[in-house]
Amino acid sequence: MQAHSSRDDARGQNQDGPSLESCRVQLDVFEGPLDLLLYLIRKEEIDIYDIPIARVTGQYLRYLEMMKVLNLSFAGEFLAMAATLLYIKSWMLLPPEERTEEVEEPVEDPRAELVRQLLEYRQFKEVADDLEEKESLHYRTFQRHDTSAPPLEMVERPLCDVGIFDLLTAFSEVLDRAGKREGFHEVLEEDITVPDQMDLILRRLREQKELIFHLLFPKEAGCTMIIATFLALLELIRMKKVIAVQERPFAEIKILAR
Repeated sequence: MQAHSSRDDARGQNQDGPSLESCRVQLDVFEGPLDLLLYLIRKEEIDIYDIPIARVTGQYLRYLEMMKVLNLSFAGEFLAMAATLLYIKSWMLLPPEERTEEVEEPVEDPRAELVRQLLEYRQFKEVADDLEEKESLHYRTFQRHDTSAPPLEMVERPLCDVGIFDLLTAFSEVLDRAGKREGFHEVLEEDITVPDQMDLILRRLREQKELIFHLLFPKEAGCTMIIATFLALLELIRMKKVIAVQERPFAEIKILAR
């Protein structure tokens, strides 16, 4: 997961740093709408062959709302999928007699096409992951070592790298714990900038081996601080200065320095 920020690199042009409104995050390798649906299915332990469309649609739209509020740039495919989900939801809310009105042949469950797409996409992802693992194994086995270069420090890595949806889930939980969801759209006037929060995260990582995600956000943090800190974390991940990992899927997220 990578991200771009359109903030001015020259801090000298703005002594206070960029405002949150000017900090736009563009993900270079952004997981798509099918990734989000598969993530929700795994997270909620949903039967992919019997998707509770109303529940999934509500959660899907909530993630899109978070991305919009955070000024994350996402492809139009996300909106197209949202429209598809809303159509399926509205169709399933109709009485059975209205679904087949003026239609001679039985109407297929509109979820069927979505399930087919998800199953096919999941299969491709599994094959891609398998090929990536084989490539990694080949690299580790046959890597040609440069004896002139100092040896790299071996770091024990947890099992899972964290994706954008894991981060958004953790971000949402921070807002819930802080009781800020009602005022989520409200940006308070606080002297907090994204570059300042980036510096703070890096300083803390120099003092500690790892940081727990939710501890990045003080209990008394306001909306501006929470958003600025989260955007700072995305920018540091993009810059490859930190990595976000989990010991297992959906576990606590840890932030490590590269």
